[in-house]
Amino acid sequence: MARNKKQFSAFSLSFLDIMSCGLGAFILLFLIAKNHGQQETLPKGDYLGFEVEKLEKQLAQASSDIKMLKEKKISHTSKIQDEKQQQTAAIEQLNMLLTSMKKLAKPPVDRAALEKAIDSLKKKKEQLKQQLNEKSIGVRAYTGDGNREYLTGMRLGGDNILILLDVSCSMLDESIVNIIRRRNMSDEVKRRSPKWLQALATIDWISARFPQSASYQIYTFDDTVRSIIPNSEGKWLEVNNAKELDQSITALKKIIPDGGSNLESALMVISELSPAPDNVYLITDGLPTRGLRNPTKNTVTGVERQKHFELAVTRIPPNIPMNVILLPTEGDPMAPAAFWQVARVTSGSFLSPATDWP
Repeated sequence: MARNKKQFSAFSLSFLDIMSCGLGAFILLFLIAKNHGQQETLPKGDYLGFEVEKLEKQLAQASSDIKMLKEKKISHTSKIQDEKQQQTAAIEQLNMLLTSMKKLAKPPVDRAALEKAIDSLKKKKEQLKQQLNEKSIGVRAYTGDGNREYLTGMRLGGDNILILLDVSCSMLDESIVNIIRRRNMSDEVKRRSPKWLQALATIDWISARFPQSASYQIYTFDDTVRSIIPNSEGKWLEVNNAKELDQSITALKKIIPDGGSNLESALMVISELSPAPDNVYLITDGLPTRGLRNPTKNTVTGVERQKHFELAVTRIPPNIPMNVILLPTEGDPMAPAAFWQVARVTSGSFLSPATDWP
């Protein structure tokens, strides 16, 4: 019986103790390692303060988002209002168009009355055209710098208009010294003389104001007198012949002032024209330097010039208005008073324009 009983082994218990201890040690190390890793992830310092700061940041972000949303809401509201206003304006315009269309769609109240009114307007239009042709300047245009018209008070127009232009040597300049200087210069320099250019511009200005139905004639005078259009002496030229009038103005620009001033011969032309002119323009710069008789000397005194003038004005027929445009020269103080007296006696006008006219 004693032989069959199981024997006790101390090695088996020791092995179990060792395995238990090892398992316990492993579990202990696992727990320690886990707790150590969690502690390292926590922020240093007060954990509650960290949470409070984090919440404050989130609150600030939320406030910013709320503000942005409010601004977007205001912007959208403004756009909606603008669109409403545009819509209202469009509706108003549409209503106006509809109203206009309704008015246009209505038939005329009285067709006969409208036709009568149209005929009346056409007649008035024709009358105005006729008046314009009778009173206006028809064939040329000249306004000068800035459209200035300094001939206030001068009689313009007429049925038969005569222009007498002084083309003597003194028309080259205002001073005697410069007259002598320019007389010895080239023809091109003489043509560009400011005083001479002003005389030409004066005629250009006057001719642009001729009535279209009028007649005209242009004579130049120095030692002799001649018409600006060859072989037209004693004949009236028609203003409505624009080509011939332009030729007259162009021919004047080719003249070179030279010689003396024979005013008596120029005024005798007035009696040679038939019918007599009803308006005369005399463009000169002073008292004449010679008369009908040939001079016996090369110089002329002031007294002699006065006598030549007195003889010349006796050639003016009665009832002929003389409009004098004086471009004065130095050394001739009697000229303004003498020519003013002629203009006054003949019921004409006297003008001494500014140097920059017209």
